[in-house]
Amino acid sequence: MTLLFENIRLAFNGVRANKTRSLLTMLGIIIGIASVIGIMTVSNSMTGTMEEQMLSNGATNVTMGVSQKSSSKEMSGGMNFNFGPHRSNMTDDDYITDDMISDIEEKYSDDILGVQKTKEVGNGEVSDGDSYANVSVVGYNAKAMEDEDLTLLSGRTFTEKDQSAAKKVCLVSDYYCNNLLNGDTSSIVGQQISVVINKKFYHYTVIGVYEYDADSNFSSSSEYDTSTTMYLPLLTAFNSLHEDVQYSRVTLVTSTSTDIDSFMEELESYMNSRYYRNNDNFEISCSSFSTMLESFTSMLTTLSLAFSIIAGISLLVGGIGVMNIMLVSIQERTREIGTRKALGARNSSIRTQFIVESIVLCMVGGFIGILVGIAIGLIASNQMGYSAYPSIEGIVLSVGFSMAIGIFFGYYPANKAAKMNPIDALRYE
Repeated sequence: MTLLFENIRLAFNGVRANKTRSLLTMLGIIIGIASVIGIMTVSNSMTGTMEEQMLSNGATNVTMGVSQKSSSKEMSGGMNFNFGPHRSNMTDDDYITDDMISDIEEKYSDDILGVQKTKEVGNGEVSDGDSYANVSVVGYNAKAMEDEDLTLLSGRTFTEKDQSAAKKVCLVSDYYCNNLLNGDTSSIVGQQISVVINKKFYHYTVIGVYEYDADSNFSSSSEYDTSTTMYLPLLTAFNSLHEDVQYSRVTLVTSTSTDIDSFMEELESYMNSRYYRNNDNFEISCSSFSTMLESFTSMLTTLSLAFSIIAGISLLVGGIGVMNIMLVSIQERTREIGTRKALGARNSSIRTQFIVESIVLCMVGGFIGILVGIAIGLIASNQMGYSAYPSIEGIVLSVGFSMAIGIFFGYYPANKAAKMNPIDALRYE
């Protein structure tokens, strides 16, 4: 053990004595590990942020929607070939109705805690002279509004009467007030506003102002041009468009004890066999945040691995550089090696000394690379708008990989030094 610490001390002395040469030798290791750590940190940050957003939006929620069936054609030999979805316009018979929703709520009462129903009216603009505010007008039922968990700054939210009577009332964001009212969130309550959507005017009375959460709503637009949601009672949205109450998709809030995959499979089978059995064009399909997250994470992991392998090539280049500098170092210290062997040093001692020097060189480069990689990952994650999650697995893997590179690329030079003939080494000039 004493000999090992002595070899480590000698190795650090060698690094300090040849700072420039050592830094250039470690450059490949630093770049490779920094790249791997940076990529894994960004990947973790994207995954972690996505998980947080999905959990906040209800990771166990199930979206049940109408989707087109794939057309198939029977060829010779009795084989069926799918040609993808054919385009068909939905008719009244294709939509999900309130009766269908009531049916599954009763049938799966232990699994379904509530149903979020929404109806998009469209994206529009409210203007006053040169000032304007972009809005996305959407109708929400009571359950959907409850789960939005809005923070009201003034006024009130929708009542049961607002919903049932389809009153022409709305909630707007504080961004709306900033653009049109210089941030005054109270004076707008009770005022009637006009929204222009596809050259049509829609009139609503503002009953409340909510706080817009910019952190959970990514937008590439400037703060002034950011489009925020204008909430309406659900029936108001349908009446605004003069459409019957029916849905292309709804969100089912499920119990935490529900097996999501099994529930989605059973629900699809039930809906398609009962309501869409004779529908040639459309069927019911289900998805959930959890399955979406799994797919996203799997895709991101694959991309991260591919980029890490590419970045790892520089580690191979760095390892070759370490081997090269160790061969140069051994040649420079030939007489030292000869003297040690003449004084009785064993081959194993000589071999251990140079392997330790190689490991120390790679470990120093590895630690520098880890620090640089974490910094790059944190900066990149923040610039992309994600919460930073440094990759602990990547750091541990990088430390181990640095040691492996030191041993692998240091063994050949160390073994060459150990096998030197002491007489020839002492004669070396």
